[in-house]
Amino acid sequence: QVQLVESGGGSVQAGGSLRLSCAVSGNPYKRLCSGWFRQAPGKEREGVATINSESGTTYYADSVKGRFTISQDNAENTVLLLMNSLKPEDTAMYYCAATPVTGRGACNPRGLLYTSWGQGTQVTVSS
Repeated sequence: QVQLVESGGGSVQAGGSLRLSCAVSGNPYKRLCSGWFRQAPGKEREGVATINSESGTTYYADSVKGRFTISQDNAENTVLLLMNSLKPEDTAMYYCAATPVTGRGACNPRGLLYTSWGQGTQVTVSS
């Protein structure tokens, strides 16, 4: 069973940056789709960014394209999300998720497809 632990959330002013980290352990699979999701109060969960561990292929939601970067550090077994030019509308609880995958294409951003989830880390952006 894959275990995920997020860190790096916090409070920042608009225009600032944060880096989220997701530590991955207990992975019995050769390949994983990993992703960052967020959910703000009263809103649906949104797939923010995903990465295929085999190919490095990434996906970004339109709302974060050009501002957020997802990457993986295979030596450290972590998945990172660098968030630049943060906006108040980026305020949400951010979750790391993962699921085994067989292909090399972009990973689907639908949260229902992911089998392992972290506890979440809060990101608050003030105007």
